[in-house]
Amino acid sequence: MLEIKNIYKSFGNLQVLKDISLSIGKGEIVAIVGPSGAGKTTLLQIAGTLAKPDSGSVLFNGTELIGMKDRKLSAFRNSNMGFVFQFHQLLPEFTAQENVALPALIAGESKKKAMEKGADLLTQLGLADRMLHKPSAMSGGERQRTAIARALINDPEIIFADEPTGSLDSANRQEIQNIFVDLRDRLGQTVVMVTHDSSLAAIADRVIEMADGKVLPPAPSLPEVDALDAGRD
Repeated sequence: MLEIKNIYKSFGNLQVLKDISLSIGKGEIVAIVGPSGAGKTTLLQIAGTLAKPDSGSVLFNGTELIGMKDRKLSAFRNSNMGFVFQFHQLLPEFTAQENVALPALIAGESKKKAMEKGADLLTQLGLADRMLHKPSAMSGGERQRTAIARALINDPEIIFADEPTGSLDSANRQEIQNIFVDLRDRLGQTVVMVTHDSSLAAIADRVIEMADGKVLPPAPSLPEVDALDAGRD
């Protein structure tokens, strides 16, 4: 579904990403892990077209996104991608239902249909009794579930999540983990997430480890390690 090829990115003299290439398959949960400063969030932003690389390409179902005109890219992103951030980024003046409906309204959906779909998503995520509340009247876990509903409103092919459990307690972290697993198993939803949360990374189908702006090669399997040890004897 998503191909990232030979991505480089610098901020001034600091090279943040160095020749990154990877691919994401449909229906996968992929976790990107590594120490702070490894380039994880920058990579996620480039993959989700929220930032542009210095060089390289990002292909979505074969369509090259780098170089696409801003207005066309914004419409493409709104229709095909959903985003969940660490601090939910809900608009404080709107209710949960209005926040969820907003991307659908931007896409040209009627207010009636957008609000109906928003209500349905919030109900699926256990927030039927909170949809008319504003973010200030909701718990951290409720706000993050609302942000996930917002990410799903336009039936995106892929969801990008940046530290989605980073500001939550253990009970709410578990709840968000369960939601992502359910989205994959029930809907075939593709999720790419940056996380420092080892329990969240554990639900992923694949873990990509980064350090110093590079993707690290996967650790050898146990048989491979045994073979290496045998070669030293």
